[in-house]
Amino acid sequence: MSIDALKTAVPDFAKDTRLNLSSLASDETFTDQQKYGLMVACGIASRNPTVRKELLDEAAKHLAPEALAAAKAAATIMAQNNIYYRFVHLASNAQYKTMPAKLRMNVIGKPGVEKADFELWSLAVSAINGCGMCIDAHEDVLRKAGMSSEQIQTAIRYAAIIQSAAVALEANLAA
Repeated sequence: MSIDALKTAVPDFAKDTRLNLSSLASDETFTDQQKYGLMVACGIASRNPTVRKELLDEAAKHLAPEALAAAKAAATIMAQNNIYYRFVHLASNAQYKTMPAKLRMNVIGKPGVEKADFELWSLAVSAINGCGMCIDAHEDVLRKAGMSSEQIQTAIRYAAIIQSAAVALEANLAA
């Protein structure tokens, strides 16, 4: 299946989401690896089975196996880290900020793809999961790697559109 199948599945009350999905399909801001990796990582982070399946199917045609695995790893490691670091950030007890996380995160150091690509996917997933500490950390790495504010904003737009598709499908099921 594909982004077209996902657009077809999005109900009429979410026409803007359909149009925004079309803009993702034609976006030329990123390399194919960055673009389709964003779709995979955000699709997984959306936690919606239809969104995840359609975006994984679309991306599989464009990504090398190691890039596909790295995008999945970005979604997975951020699921862990976003919970942990959001807690550290939000907890009133400042002691948690001084304690070691004691979480394995080896994939961040050796993701199997270009570091900036993995960081881009991690940033987008962190936006979906709402972790400010992780957003700041990944944005800082991307800026140091030479990524522009416009590119970073576009990655977050991917996250927003993909999450919107997931919510539209869930709202349609509830009806």
